[in-house]
Amino acid sequence: MDVNAGNEMIAVPPGRVTLSDRRTQRSWSAGLAPYRLGAFPTTQAQYAQITGRRPSSGHGDRLPVEGVSWWDAVRFCNALSRREGLTSVYRLDADAEGIEWDTSADGYRLPTEAEWEHACRAGTADARYGRLDEIAWYRGNSCERIHDVGGKQPNAWGLYDMLGNVWEWCWDIYDAEVYGTYRVLRGGGWFDEHWSCRASVRRRSHPTFQVDDVGFRVARSVFSEL
Repeated sequence: MDVNAGNEMIAVPPGRVTLSDRRTQRSWSAGLAPYRLGAFPTTQAQYAQITGRRPSSGHGDRLPVEGVSWWDAVRFCNALSRREGLTSVYRLDADAEGIEWDTSADGYRLPTEAEWEHACRAGTADARYGRLDEIAWYRGNSCERIHDVGGKQPNAWGLYDMLGNVWEWCWDIYDAEVYGTYRVLRGGGWFDEHWSCRASVRRRSHPTFQVDDVGFRVARSVFSEL
């Protein structure tokens, strides 16, 4: 599979999304400029072409890459940017423990969780953008295994597998005061019950953890031409 074919990007319109956390009973609102988001989670073929690695426990070119940490995901974004002649978004310290986001860079990056939820909802206000069995692989229909990307119906904006199949890393820190550097995961996975596969559900994990139901998809900022 050609790396660019697996990297189809969807234009996401600007908007505003209200996020919430059930644990803290907190809600907050975020305004969003337009951006682009991968139509599919990053696949194993694409990850292998860019990194030379196949870290996933299951194997298949069209399967979402999993077994990748948050750090693996941001390094992939930079590597893909360099491959396509774009400016790397992330500046990593030599010790690989610090990171800065260059918001002026035109390369690939992880979505923020606000961007992720806005894109997942695709203009809807419901917990899901369709009937769960029609849009997602989850414990109720996955036979407890991962599936090729694009096998279920997309949302109204043409984004596939936003719910189910693999959880997706987002840029954001989950709760620095309580969980330190833990990063946000969104979307639910192939082993999750239906209640975890909703647009608003937040999960957390340490940025070095590699789990067989966690992957990612890439985003790019959109810069207006003067």
